[in-house]
Amino acid sequence: MKTLIKGGRIVNESRCFEGDLVFEDEQIADIIKYPSGIDDTTDFDQVIDAKGCYVMPGVIDSHVHFREPGMTDKADIDSESRAAAAGGVTSYMEMPNTIPQTTTIEALEDKFMRAKKSSHVNYSFFFGATNDNSNLFSQLDIHRIPGIKLFMGSSTGNMLVDRDEALERVFKTSPLPIMAHCEDTAIINRNLEEVKKAWGDDPKASLHALIRSEEACIASTTKAVGLAKKYNARLHVAHVSTAEELELIPPNDSCITAEACIGHLYFTMLDHERLGALIKVNPSIKSPVDQFMLHQSLNDGRIYTVATDHAPHLLSQKQGGCLKAASGMPMVQFSLQTMLELVDQKVLTIERLVELMAHHPALLFEVRQRGFLRKGYQADITIVRPHAPYEVTKDKIESKCKWSPMEHHTFNWRVEHTFCNGYHVYNQGIVDSSYIGQALSFR
Repeated sequence: MKTLIKGGRIVNESRCFEGDLVFEDEQIADIIKYPSGIDDTTDFDQVIDAKGCYVMPGVIDSHVHFREPGMTDKADIDSESRAAAAGGVTSYMEMPNTIPQTTTIEALEDKFMRAKKSSHVNYSFFFGATNDNSNLFSQLDIHRIPGIKLFMGSSTGNMLVDRDEALERVFKTSPLPIMAHCEDTAIINRNLEEVKKAWGDDPKASLHALIRSEEACIASTTKAVGLAKKYNARLHVAHVSTAEELELIPPNDSCITAEACIGHLYFTMLDHERLGALIKVNPSIKSPVDQFMLHQSLNDGRIYTVATDHAPHLLSQKQGGCLKAASGMPMVQFSLQTMLELVDQKVLTIERLVELMAHHPALLFEVRQRGFLRKGYQADITIVRPHAPYEVTKDKIESKCKWSPMEHHTFNWRVEHTFCNGYHVYNQGIVDSSYIGQALSFR
């Protein structure tokens, strides 16, 4: 099948220009910059009029929690990959803290089998490090998975790696990039006791940043960076949330990079007064100053990728304060629109957005033939329209949990089309759930 995307503004590799894009079956066949263009459209099976729209590579979200297996009351691969497609996300990399944890070869293979049956966009899965499973690293197929996920601080799933000798082994032996969740457990526990003494057994959610503090993040990230330098390991610091952590990240470094997540870029701790525990996440959302520095770092090379840390819970599980309410929020469906709102606010350009959400994840994890609009690459393409108000209402939410912190918010941008391997998986409000995406390949 031969498709023409006609007359859109193509955003790719630091350029934005009006032109036509052609793909045949799964792969991009041609990109033609205006004024040349294609006049005769009779040779095409499908023509998409993209006039007034922006055409960009599909988003690669390298940090999601889809909850399958073990927590499918909250979410599953089917529902959350539908949400991804509706948000212009054509590929995802999912985290290991499911039930069972993805810390054995058997559990990893089980996830691939599940996704092969029910994922509506492209997929892969991180392998989880524990205190005693580094001996399995040599058995991993580096062409099938993006990296090793390392929890260096307490987090959902009890996958904490807290023994120094175990951390040393992970950094010394990992054949893949290490994505690290960096929070110091001892500091968190000390803060928790102090906050409980002052505010009771379930302090309100606005105090979450006092427990999951800047100090806890900085101490753990400092340790991770030190270990990466010691062993010349490839470290990607997940969901950086503080200004001081950014000082530890060398700009445009080939070995140590950082990720920012949508929640920390869009919200501050002050938003807890409005949204309560709906935006309670780990690490906590911090001050306006921290947010400002994260915004600055989107452009100066210290933040290399933007992801969601998409983490659905039932709405009933998000009730309460710091201790009772679960941490995490669903954002994969609205991440691109949220970042486009930051483009409107002049925080970054649309060209930089595409680098952070498509090009850089592909480069960092060495994803084959994706992340760019190039001849011969897979036709993973998203088309968005500006000046097209889109109100987030419950009926539009594809995630199984059926809520979003963006509910009732009106975006100025609309995701109109998502093509995954050339297949029209999302078309102006409709997800084609008959389509199954492909396993990502690496290196």
